[in-house]
Amino acid sequence: MTDRSFPVSEIVATRRPHRKDAARNYDALLAAAREAFAEQGAEASLEDIARRAGVGIGTLYRNFPTRRHLFESLYADEVAALCRAADEVAGLAPWEALTTWLGRFAGYMTTKRAVREALDGESEIFAACRDSMYAAGTPLFERAQRAGEARTDMDFVDLLRMVAGVTGTTFDDDAQRERVLSIALDGVRVTR
Repeated sequence: MTDRSFPVSEIVATRRPHRKDAARNYDALLAAAREAFAEQGAEASLEDIARRAGVGIGTLYRNFPTRRHLFESLYADEVAALCRAADEVAGLAPWEALTTWLGRFAGYMTTKRAVREALDGESEIFAACRDSMYAAGTPLFERAQRAGEARTDMDFVDLLRMVAGVTGTTFDDDAQRERVLSIALDGVRVTR
């Protein structure tokens, strides 16, 4: 695989400021929002997010005029990172590439839960993100299937729903989440 363009890439590019200082603030706000939403859910305070990012509330509102805009931008940024991760792991052995990417997908589920609470599933951004995620991950899954390492009686959507269901709960820590995901993926792997 090479660095490909996905629908979500265009969304991220059009929302991110071009000036270096503004882009730094934008990125800091997204990182702070990601952290705050993971800890506190969709109701995290915008003032807290601005404080965590080291900027004033006016800077937050200049970048994200509404809470919805912040949620959509964060969601698109997370999915764009998942798409880049698919390209990054593509050179690994088929099963390793798939499971490495799915580990990243499981981590993204934390942000997705908070965003889903705040947005309806009909958002144009959700459709572009879903299409991008499928376009990035499906080749990894199909490659593992062709290599005889993943079950062929399921499709990529089945796999994502399983992983989302397994990792969509609260865990004591990341190690427990990774262990439970590994157990679930044992049911996908073809034993030799």
